[in-house]
Amino acid sequence: MAGSFRIKPVELPSEAVIFGGSAAMQAVRTRLDSIANNRAPVLIQGEGGTGKELVARFMHSRSNRCDAPFVKASCASVAPGLLERYLLGYEKSSIPGAKVGRRGLLEIAQGGTLFLAEIEEMDWVLQSKFARLLQDGNFSRVGGSEKRRVDVRLICSTEAELLAAVSAGGFRQDLFCYIASECLQLLALRERKEDIPVLWDFFGQKLAKKFGKNAPRLTPQLLRVLNEWSWRGNLRELENVVARAIILSDESALSAELRRQIARKKSGTPEELQADPGGNMPCQAVLAASDGTIARASQAINWNSGNSSGHSVGGAEWPHRMRRNSGTLRRRWHRRSHPPPR
Repeated sequence: MAGSFRIKPVELPSEAVIFGGSAAMQAVRTRLDSIANNRAPVLIQGEGGTGKELVARFMHSRSNRCDAPFVKASCASVAPGLLERYLLGYEKSSIPGAKVGRRGLLEIAQGGTLFLAEIEEMDWVLQSKFARLLQDGNFSRVGGSEKRRVDVRLICSTEAELLAAVSAGGFRQDLFCYIASECLQLLALRERKEDIPVLWDFFGQKLAKKFGKNAPRLTPQLLRVLNEWSWRGNLRELENVVARAIILSDESALSAELRRQIARKKSGTPEELQADPGGNMPCQAVLAASDGTIARASQAINWNSGNSSGHSVGGAEWPHRMRRNSGTLRRRWHRRSHPPPR
C-alpha cells in the first residue's frame, strides 16, 4: 500500500491538447496562472474523461511545488474501509499482526500536491477528517492519537454536482466550503468539438507508438462523422475511437461503423443505454434505468445475454465494460438505500 508507494513522473501533453482553443477552456488556462501558487484547495469539475487529472498535473507543474511530489488517489477505486488508511496512514496497533505503521498518501505528498479524484465517493466519516485537516492542518493516522501536520496543496475533482449533493445530505457542507474555495469547470468534448483534430493527432501519435503502427489519418469525411457524435465519454472515448481506427487501418470503415451507430440512435435505440464506439456502457445510464436495484440494473444491461448493440456484457465481463468499476456501483446502490447522517 502506501509503504511501497512510488511516484512516477508523467510527461504532460502540450497546452493545446490539455486546454484546446475554446474560450471557456482558455479562461481556465488563464485562471491557473493566478492560482497556481496559491495554497488554497482547488475543485475541478467536469464529466468523466474531460481531463481533470491533466489540469491538476498542469497546475502542479506551474506552481512553486513543482519539484515536490504530485500524488494521486482515486476515492472510487479504493474500498471505503481501506481509503482512510490509504490516505492518512496507520499505526501498527490498528492492524492485528502489523509490525510497523505506514505513512499515508498525505505524508508522501509532503511539500507537494495531493490530487483526490472523484471526491464525491469519499465516505462521510473520512469527509469529516479532511474537513478538520483543512481547518487546522492536523490529522492523525488510523489507530493513533499523535497530531501530525503536513504542508500539502489539495486538488479535488468530481463528476457530481456537489452543491446538490450537499443539499441532499450526501456530502458534508463544511468540506465542500473548504475544497470549493477555487473552482474550475471543464468543458465536455461535445462543447469543444473544434479541438477534435489536435486531440486526434495527439492520441494517434501516442497510440501508434504504443501499438507499433502508423498513426491514423483524420479525413474530412471522418471528421464530419466525429462532429456528429455525442461524445458521452469525452477525451477517453475519443482515445478509444482513435485506437479503433489504428486497429481497422481503414478510416472509411471507421466512418461507416460510426454512421451505423448514429443511425441506430436516430431510429429510436435508447441513447442512454447504447454502448459507445469502445463498447462501454455508461454507468449513469444504468443507475438511472435501474432505480438503484441490482435486478433492474441486470435487465438494463442484459446481464446474461449481451446489450442491444451486440456487445456481450454477461457474467464476469460486464463490470469491466462499464465506465465505472463495479465497486463504485455497489457504493452508489448502498448510498441510495442508506443515506449518511446529516
